[in-house]
Amino acid sequence: MSLVETSQVETDTVCAIATAPGRSGVGIVRISGPLSLSISIKILGFSPTPRHAHFCNFLDATQMNIDQGIALFFSAPNSFTGEDVLELQGHGGTYVLRQLLDRAVQLGARLANPGEFSERAFLNNKIDLLQAEAIADLIESNSKQAAKSALRTLQGEFSNKILNLVRLLIDARVHIEATIDFSDEDIDFVSDNKVGDSLSSILESITATLAQAKQGALLKEGINVVIAGKPNAGKSSLLNALSGMDSAIVTDIPGTTRDLLSEEINIDGLPVHIIDTAGIRISKDVVEQEGLRRAQLAMEQADQLLLIVDKSELEQDVEKLLAPLVLLTGKSIKELEYLQNTTVIYNKIDLLNSEVPCLSTINYLDYSLPTISLSAKECVGIDLLRGYIKQAIGFNATEEGVFIARERHLTALNNAKQLVESARALLATQSSLELIAEDLRFAQVQLGAITGEFTSDDLLGEIFSNFCVGK
Repeated sequence: MSLVETSQVETDTVCAIATAPGRSGVGIVRISGPLSLSISIKILGFSPTPRHAHFCNFLDATQMNIDQGIALFFSAPNSFTGEDVLELQGHGGTYVLRQLLDRAVQLGARLANPGEFSERAFLNNKIDLLQAEAIADLIESNSKQAAKSALRTLQGEFSNKILNLVRLLIDARVHIEATIDFSDEDIDFVSDNKVGDSLSSILESITATLAQAKQGALLKEGINVVIAGKPNAGKSSLLNALSGMDSAIVTDIPGTTRDLLSEEINIDGLPVHIIDTAGIRISKDVVEQEGLRRAQLAMEQADQLLLIVDKSELEQDVEKLLAPLVLLTGKSIKELEYLQNTTVIYNKIDLLNSEVPCLSTINYLDYSLPTISLSAKECVGIDLLRGYIKQAIGFNATEEGVFIARERHLTALNNAKQLVESARALLATQSSLELIAEDLRFAQVQLGAITGEFTSDDLLGEIFSNFCVGK
């Protein structure tokens, strides 16, 4: 539930097709707003009983049948949006659903914007912002883990953690601000260290919540893994091996891949976007040069960069090993920002009889570069690489209680953590209580923005614009 109780928001009446586009056995038209009841009477020919399934005809303006199906009416505030809502569950033909939608518009409704039903539910305090976002995340989830995590958020698990943190912050603020207010009477509520202990406890809770939220963000957003290297090192073969499909053309001709080629795989629920890039070499070909430019951009944005080399032709010198990255960027090895996210893939161990898949490291400068030996062509060592990718990004598929989270949630939690850390440090040095109270107030604002207690209209518009129409 929302942190702030308000009355029902005054709105007009909206309608939308709530089922996916195309033909199906059942299609749903949803109507929400103050005209829902009058529209119900004119389409159904009678006043529906709230929360009762009516099997009936759906009528047009001439009282001819548009369709036959089930009508459900929910009176405010006992509906998803908190408004009067009518759902018409008919046959899923495109033409039939369009006729029902047109009839609703004729009777005074307008077409809903993307996510407008969920937005009304949020504005009417039926759900908070976290739960509203979880609706979209549940629809978009592409793995069992992601769906379960989105459902936890929808059921309020993430919201309850935030609410508990806010309550703890309010309690700490009460003691500090009471001391400020009664300073003339020498009343001190903070000298017994209870506030300091409370701030330490709040920090521990924020840190634990942040760790769970990071796991949830990985489930939602996934990671980008970019494969780079010289021509014929086996980049396309590695993409095919990881995806389990012949997505990329594999030939002995250098420069076969000229543009970015991507596939998405799932590692224990973690979405992994794999990008194959053009082979790194000097070329006068305009198309190949553009491919290399795109490759460099993808590498800079990668969460993990797999630098693949042919182990059967391997140079032992580390600088020669990393030479393709220097050639592509024109920077020295020390200047490569993404070197800390780079893993060297020793490919083609099938050509070396004594080699087996293994994980090792190369120490160079201030870096410890991980290396994995495998054969992309024979799919030997691919499971080792999959497990390594999951481990390198810090993903734990078995962690219980993970809830779906977004980047804005992580940012707010991080900001709140820093503000509480600042308040605790000020308290330890017996600094101004006003500064401590202000840090805690801003921390509460950051947490409130997660659930929607303090949220700008611009942010709401951006969030709900990414929803499906009819949700």
